[in-house]
Amino acid sequence: MHTLDIDTVEMTLDVMKFAINRITVRDPELGIPRKEEDLRKLVGETVTEKGIGGEQAFKLFRDVLVKATVPIDHPRHLAFVPAAPTRAAIMFDLVTSASSIHGAYWMEGAGGIFCENRAMDWLVSLTGLPEGAFGVFTSGGTAANLSAMVTAREVWRDGGGTRSGKGIVMASIGAHSSIKAMAKVIDAEVCLVDTEDRMSGEALDAAISGLSESERGRLFGVVATGGTTNAGIVDDLEGIAGVCKKRGLWFHVDAAYGGGALAADSVRHLFKGIESADSVTIDPHKWLFTPYDCGAVIYRHPEQARKVHSQEGSYLDIFKDEGARGFNPADYQIQLTRRLRGLPLWFSLATHGTDKYKEAVEEGIRLAVRAGELIREYPGLELVREPSLSCVLFRREGWEPQDYYEWTYRNHRAGISLVTPTKWRGVGGVETVLRFCFINPDTTEEDIRIILDTLGD
Repeated sequence: MHTLDIDTVEMTLDVMKFAINRITVRDPELGIPRKEEDLRKLVGETVTEKGIGGEQAFKLFRDVLVKATVPIDHPRHLAFVPAAPTRAAIMFDLVTSASSIHGAYWMEGAGGIFCENRAMDWLVSLTGLPEGAFGVFTSGGTAANLSAMVTAREVWRDGGGTRSGKGIVMASIGAHSSIKAMAKVIDAEVCLVDTEDRMSGEALDAAISGLSESERGRLFGVVATGGTTNAGIVDDLEGIAGVCKKRGLWFHVDAAYGGGALAADSVRHLFKGIESADSVTIDPHKWLFTPYDCGAVIYRHPEQARKVHSQEGSYLDIFKDEGARGFNPADYQIQLTRRLRGLPLWFSLATHGTDKYKEAVEEGIRLAVRAGELIREYPGLELVREPSLSCVLFRREGWEPQDYYEWTYRNHRAGISLVTPTKWRGVGGVETVLRFCFINPDTTEEDIRIILDTLGD
């Protein structure tokens, strides 16, 4: 398997040809998922005792399997939180894998970690956190949020917090699903402030006051959202920071999606207060144009995270020796083994400069505003709320939930777009609505019109 022969060379050429072709396509085919049994019939058995050969395996992927996937960088993929990695970042993702660098410790990965840290310098500068703040790249927002929550809980415990009962975290209904999921992982409870809209400092303080004395004694942290996934809403970070300071609580800002907007001058004011956070999550693989998977967690006081996450083992002692001294990413988050996820971001930043990033993020915001204007022009369409960051919620008059789902599948099957419905809790209760999320600078006004035109059928 590890011999370099002519078959390996030919397979390498095939892979590189595919990669070059893929990154030069601006409008890739909008693939459609198939049932597993259908794929099995199409490709047969691929893992066998003797193998089917690289040429055949690659042919099956290229001609069948990749067409059963939806490319996240399609300009009319506006569902969930899509992505649009730069060509430079994609190419350097290949370099990262080919270089086979272990990114956990400086001793093994010094040069690569150095590059990651320069990209991290820029991320930290976007938050406005004080000198000394720093972070590390993770597999995504979920891992970043978990690392931050573990750190917050242990800091609380070391400061006198109980070890006999579950800790409590406060967040809003609009907080990302990973907050509740990761609270389960660390055996903590989540108390939700009853709003899907902007969580204010006043509402948070009132919710905390409404807890029992026992619950307030177990409360150790607050998660504010810097751009909700559903609607792009930025919480009242400054007000929440004040409540956390008054009550002695860890202040975490989950800006996994919205953190990219920190680079945009037009909306930077919405994040006032993020500079007071104890920790921040940002996902470069969302709105900072990096391939999956690349998240980041930033700490106001990194030493607190190192104390919590640093692993011990006799075979790891060498990494703490003077001869291997340097920044060890494994000490600041939950993973020991890790690839250098920040390298593609570093290379793209170094290639294009931060001004280009600002322009690309601003384009997503501009597209959202323009989409809102177009929706107002279309008969039968209505904005649910004003666009926020790069998210737009809107409804089709007279439609029931099933109408939205059928429209989604119809457009997807036709290769037009992938736009999915969501739910929004407004004054009249919870309703099914449509949602755009703009990330890709290649998306055009014409793309928006193509999608909206199908809503008139």
